[in-house]
Amino acid sequence: MDSLMAAVDAAFAPEGLLSRTQAQFRPREGQTRMALAVACAIEQGQTLVVQAGTGVGKTYAYLVPALLSGQRILVSTATRALQDQLFARDLPRLVSALGLPLRMARLKGRSAYLCLERLERVLQGRAGPQDPQVLRSVAVVQRWAQATRTGDLGELPQLDERSPVVPLVTSTRDNCLGSECAHWKSCHVNTARAQALEADIVVINHHLMFADLELRESGVDQLLPGAGVVVVDEAHQLNDTGVQFAGQTLTAHQLTGFVRDLLRTAQADARGLADWLVLCAQVEQGVRDLRLAAGQAPAAGRLPWQGVTPQGLQPAPWRQAMLGLGQSLRAALTALAQAQTSAELARLYERGAGLYERLATFARPAAEDSVRWLEPGAQQLRMLESPLTIGRILRDRLMEGGGQQPRAWIFTSATLGDDERLSWFTEPCGLGDARVLSVESPFDYAQQAGLYVPQPFAAAGSAEHSLQVARLVEQAAGRLGGRTLVLTTTLRAMHAITRELRQALGLFAEIDVLEQGDAPKLALIERFEQAGRAGQRGCILVASASFWEGVDLPGDSLQLLVLDKLPFPPPDDPLVEARSRQLEGLGRQAFADYLLPEAAMALRQGAGRLIRSETDQGLLVICDARLQAKAYGRRLRQALPPMRELATREAFDEALEALKNGCCGAD
Repeated sequence: MDSLMAAVDAAFAPEGLLSRTQAQFRPREGQTRMALAVACAIEQGQTLVVQAGTGVGKTYAYLVPALLSGQRILVSTATRALQDQLFARDLPRLVSALGLPLRMARLKGRSAYLCLERLERVLQGRAGPQDPQVLRSVAVVQRWAQATRTGDLGELPQLDERSPVVPLVTSTRDNCLGSECAHWKSCHVNTARAQALEADIVVINHHLMFADLELRESGVDQLLPGAGVVVVDEAHQLNDTGVQFAGQTLTAHQLTGFVRDLLRTAQADARGLADWLVLCAQVEQGVRDLRLAAGQAPAAGRLPWQGVTPQGLQPAPWRQAMLGLGQSLRAALTALAQAQTSAELARLYERGAGLYERLATFARPAAEDSVRWLEPGAQQLRMLESPLTIGRILRDRLMEGGGQQPRAWIFTSATLGDDERLSWFTEPCGLGDARVLSVESPFDYAQQAGLYVPQPFAAAGSAEHSLQVARLVEQAAGRLGGRTLVLTTTLRAMHAITRELRQALGLFAEIDVLEQGDAPKLALIERFEQAGRAGQRGCILVASASFWEGVDLPGDSLQLLVLDKLPFPPPDDPLVEARSRQLEGLGRQAFADYLLPEAAMALRQGAGRLIRSETDQGLLVICDARLQAKAYGRRLRQALPPMRELATREAFDEALEALKNGCCGAD
């Protein structure tokens, strides 16, 4: 056995280093197997894809061999929350246990850090809000700014990431003053990047990895060449994140933001050189005309847009609005080009020229290997174009970008595929030649969980379906005193189920009904965890998209998980349509090769919320008869953990009673 693999094997042994230093550590065969595979990949400079079921302990399984390898390490996670957990909890524990003098750093995108220049502008009234509530939040940020060392807004839990204060006190690539800024030397973004370049292990997120890939603005391009090992955790989100950032986006907010900055700066630095008020008003009118043309869409959502005009819109008004906006934007740029009396005006010209170039791109038909769509709305308008997959981008720009590149790449998640090659993940990411490994969860699902598919039941999508889901939840959650999470596939179903539950339970029930959007996600999860304890009322949480993954509720706070229907991708989504067309053009079946695997992975993610530890007990209810009635139901059931099946309502009721009494209910 090679030296690294031997060291890893010894660390995970029953009497090894981890057992001696980590009070909660218990040797697990699957975790050791994954750790040895990671060590082998590092020693041989391989690409390894690992699907590790819930409870395997994949974080330690990749961190221990990476840390013991002696190489510089870059770890990318799916979200900032996971990034913070890894940096603040898991890494310090392991570095201390292994006795390694390693420097650690965490690097986020610009929008995560306080911009001292932007805060100063707000405080001086140059970009100040009028809303009293916003002003109070700005005051909180000001007090914190005097003490923080990192400038990471994550240190302010009372400041929600959706707060209108965040864009006021953070910078973007467009409005950053660069080396001309008076705060350049004390800039929190620059400090974080400098620390990352000096560290032995750096934790980033997928968004940062892909952001501004062409412009090399995020600092990641400087980190990759020096890293010997790159670990991509929660890799199931990689393709969607990469597609989002590899494409182009043009929004009404970007255009109006440019105009407002132009008017403010030009009146200060180039007054009298042009009629800035008229020029900026014409661009704003062009944006309004474009919104009006998009407002003719038959329904909100994503409108496919492969030709010159988005699907469902009248061609003439749309083209006229695009032409008018382009002309007004060009007129403003022409005047700006002749009046660059300051560095800030020069940067504004570059920013406006980039917007004009993107507008010209969207005025032409989309490229064949891409997908384009329009997202109209009352207050916003978004034009987006993306590649269908990230395979080429991942290989050409990250993994094989030339020069000294990382030797080993490790991709891991609990949900990467339902076949031997983990094709759901490896195919769109261009990793068909990677080594793959699947490690099953150590949980005893047959003892810990039961699966119930109610029969008969209203057809998914029918008018009665959400009503019947609500009735089932009301009855079952009532017996458990809450402890119920309902995951829906659409916002419409989420609202309908919530409305029915609140009407049925009334104001004086012992169970509260919470809905996604009532509060920030973390606040809802905290309320759910506290339900039923220390005099707290019971709780039912009804949620949609963002709660299907990344929700960790071990213990008895969650005992009943209800999925309203099978999570097939919406067939009218432009990205889904484009990928389906691409597969069919290659002679493959879109349903079997794309839609069904997508549903299987989403189902696996959703079901994974139920059992999070060896002692958890719970029931999964899937209110969709297709799981049993359709031939493809077998493949979907195989994607689920091996729970015992509850064939009748009586068996389900008995299992509920056993849960209520603190028993598992298994035979």
